[in-house]
Amino acid sequence: MQDSFNDPVPLAALIGALRRLPGVGVKSARRMAYHLLQHDPAGAQRLAQALTDAVARLGHCQRCNTFTEDPVCAVCLSPRRDATQLCVVESPADQNMIEASHTYRGLYYVLMGRLSPLEGIGPDELRFGPLLERAADGTVQEVILATSFTAEGDVTAHYLSEALRARGLTVTRLARGVPAGGELEYVDAGTIAWALAERRA
Repeated sequence: MQDSFNDPVPLAALIGALRRLPGVGVKSARRMAYHLLQHDPAGAQRLAQALTDAVARLGHCQRCNTFTEDPVCAVCLSPRRDATQLCVVESPADQNMIEASHTYRGLYYVLMGRLSPLEGIGPDELRFGPLLERAADGTVQEVILATSFTAEGDVTAHYLSEALRARGLTVTRLARGVPAGGELEYVDAGTIAWALAERRA
């Protein structure tokens, strides 16, 4: 179906697809679509192929839930990681930011979201069960909750801390060097390193 600007159907579909990206409105999506089609058709083909390949080839790590081509990701398989520490993050982007701090050598669990009752996202939708099983495997001694300092991130951290402590685990939270209301993905690596070092129960 064409929109009020009488876009051809394929163009309208491309604009609609680009609007699914976070923070992209109709004007930005239209600008991206025009740029790709007018100035970089080869880049558009590469983007389309990369998306197709990523969707087809990537799955979730059986241990930490991040994206990987293999059943278990390279971080989980690395013998150089400290298996007694488990850092819980909301997304692979958050995991990348913590890795960029070069101060954490433990393992991860990626939630792929956070609790948001208003959006109907609860513990079942985030599949907390595998995380709780992983944390109680007898090897993990400390679980670091590295959710964002937003209302949803705080609710997620509180829920998980209660469930993890009930299993006898030590639970810590990033220090407030990360600004209140801040998304971990957008915090600089130095601040994350400090927040990890100063984490508290």
